[in-house]
Amino acid sequence: MQRDLAEALATLERVILGKPRQLRLCIACLLARGHLLIEDVPGVGKTTLAHALARVFGLGWNRVQFTSDLLPADIVGVSVFDRATQQFEFRKGPVFTQLLLADEVNRASPRTQSALLEAMEERQVSADGQTYVLPEPFFVVATQNPKEQLGTFALPESQLDRFLMRVELGYPDAAHERELLRSGERRDLLERVPAHLDSVRVCQVQQLVRRVHVADALFDYLQRLLRATRERADVKLGLSPRAGQGLLRAAQSWALLAGREAVLPEDVQAVFPSVAAHRLLRRDPAAAADPGEFARELLRAVPVDA
Repeated sequence: MQRDLAEALATLERVILGKPRQLRLCIACLLARGHLLIEDVPGVGKTTLAHALARVFGLGWNRVQFTSDLLPADIVGVSVFDRATQQFEFRKGPVFTQLLLADEVNRASPRTQSALLEAMEERQVSADGQTYVLPEPFFVVATQNPKEQLGTFALPESQLDRFLMRVELGYPDAAHERELLRSGERRDLLERVPAHLDSVRVCQVQQLVRRVHVADALFDYLQRLLRATRERADVKLGLSPRAGQGLLRAAQSWALLAGREAVLPEDVQAVFPSVAAHRLLRRDPAAAADPGEFARELLRAVPVDA
């Protein structure tokens, strides 16, 4: 299993050039049974990355292009009257898949964005008084343009809290951009990307993540980090208990990817900015220009050993 994960990461690195840390975070998010928010400017490979993740892990996937006129039924599904049976039949929407790519999620209205809340938290959807269970694994990869761009709606805190991680790809460095220019469109590679796992094995790895050992001293460190986000005077909204549980699962996943059977403080530190930055709400909006740096500042302020 460890070899398969290493090969999956290596394959992704051949598609998305020069972003090994971000790719490792994406895999950790999937294995921790979380959901992923990729925020960046258009054209840096967000959609290509989601497609590559689906192929490498052997997952069925659907894509929904979020627009201002998208309706909740366009995601969840709709009941249609069947004349033959004289009954309404529920026709499942694109959310019924293993990897859902919510492309440009912040271009849809808040009402439509909220259609994902139940699916992301409970892995089910409700329609017409019926509850429908979603496939396993269920992984939402949402892409988001910077909120300064025209035609975007800010994601509410309740939805941001359901994304385990937020990752930025950023522009490639000069060497990797030269390789991109020479090799052409990266999406052309996707048809040749092999599947190193399948849905059954992904679910098995997700169970293994929960068995990675966490010592009492590591729990103490986690709680100090959580408390620090809630007690600072310049923080209006700190990390929730759900965020704390997600941080633990992400650290376990990071340790598993490194081939370790126990979580180290370095594992928590590696995933903390991606788990915490999008959840922390500052009192001074002008101070929130770089939430990732603020999360790293919190890491530096909290000692590993009390």
